[in-house]
Amino acid sequence: MRVLLIEDEEPLRVVVADSLRDEGYRVLTAADGVHGLQTAVDQEPDLILLDVMLPKLDGFAVCAELRRRGQHMPVLMLTAKGLVDDRVRGLDAGADDYLVKPFSLAELHARLRALLRRSQVQGSGPSEVQLGDVTVCLAERQCRRGKIPIAMTAKEFGVLQLLIEHAGKTVTREQFLDLVWGYAAFPTTRTVDNHIARIRSKIEPDPKRPAYILTVPKSGYRLRVGA
Repeated sequence: MRVLLIEDEEPLRVVVADSLRDEGYRVLTAADGVHGLQTAVDQEPDLILLDVMLPKLDGFAVCAELRRRGQHMPVLMLTAKGLVDDRVRGLDAGADDYLVKPFSLAELHARLRALLRRSQVQGSGPSEVQLGDVTVCLAERQCRRGKIPIAMTAKEFGVLQLLIEHAGKTVTREQFLDLVWGYAAFPTTRTVDNHIARIRSKIEPDPKRPAYILTVPKSGYRLRVGA
């Protein structure tokens, strides 16, 4: 996996880059926003570590421009600011996660692994699935019954998408928490059950006797297609 580290503080850049290489990553580096943006566009790394406070072009602008250009690799923002507004601004710009300085290298590596697992899962599977009279379009992140849209939250759709991408196989509650909610969140396995119940109420002909989203006792859930 290739990781692009965009960080203007040289001591931190060297320490983080060395730790990533020790973990087996190929590391690209940039010391300002302009160079970082160009490197990201030219090299298309698997993941980007992006500092917020950068010379020439700040991290918010870099991330927003990458998304505008159709670059969808995961972005983990590094910031010395712990204010909620700054975190929200980063996520709104298109970042997938954030880490407030100072941080431990162990936590950084764990977040990278979680982001890479999520991106690999999201890149597989069909683009559209038919569940009875319900059509699930993964590319547009939409569900509809006939021509009528079915309202779903982002997390509900994420749960359904994970089931579709693993159709016929059991997805454990822990996998849902890791891949849909992510490393930075702290929900419980009951959260997964509640989301499954809501999804069933929207797509199952009889939510009390589900035909598509089946419970796997003491483990998780499995999607049955063609039912």
